Amino acid sequence: MNFHVLTLFPEMIMNGLETSILGRAAAKGIVSFEAVNIRDYTLERHGKVDDYPYGGGAGMVMQAEPIYRAYTALCDRIGHRPRVVYMTPQGRTFTQKIAEELAKEEASLLVLGNTKSPMFPHELLPFTARHDFGKGGMKINFLVNYSWEWDLGYKDETIGPGLKTAEVSRIDLIIRWGGRRRLSGFLPVQSVYSDFYVVDDYWPDFKREHVEDALKWYAAQDITLGG
Repeated sequence: MNFHVLTLFPEMIMNGLETSILGRAAAKGIVSFEAVNIRDYTLERHGKVDDYPYGGGAGMVMQAEPIYRAYTALCDRIGHRPRVVYMTPQGRTFTQKIAEELAKEEASLLVLGNTKSPMFPHELLPFTARHDFGKGGMKINFLVNYSWEWDLGYKDETIGPGLKTAEVSRIDLIIRWGGRRRLSGFLPVQSVYSDFYVVDDYWPDFKREHVEDALKWYAAQDITLGG
């Protein structure tokens, strides 16, 4: 498990993390820590990262731009967007239960689709090679800008040497946004035993609850293959 801390005081953070129980865990390779200095990403030549509140008022506040630049640079470097935990007095109290929930967030993500098309989202390119979060666990495959012609390598009335989605075996659950109740381009050989969960909202209105509700629904189904 890897932790990246965005901070103004990287030495202070690392001095604390490299000692005691956390230090021993890092030495054994169980976890890793990195402190990213937000000041390295400010455009102000003196390293200034705060400013007066918009509209006036007492005190100083952090500028959003250096934090955003530090975060996007980190994402580009590690090849994905990590789970973000934002420390704030207005947030939930961090408890052992929350720590256990975060530790269980393990998945294996693969995005499949025609990457040569201008419609393919550039930010998803790093995930066109399978990426494991934590120890992997549940396999999640997103079909983006997908078509059966692309998958089969169909061109000039001939079919390519193999499926481009060959890494995807049986599909257990299909979550369909936009209220549609049809496969619409999926290859039956991979989705013949799939359960369908339909979300009436369209994909641009995606919410985390959509996936969570779908998984809860699927867990309650009586799954029987071949009968």
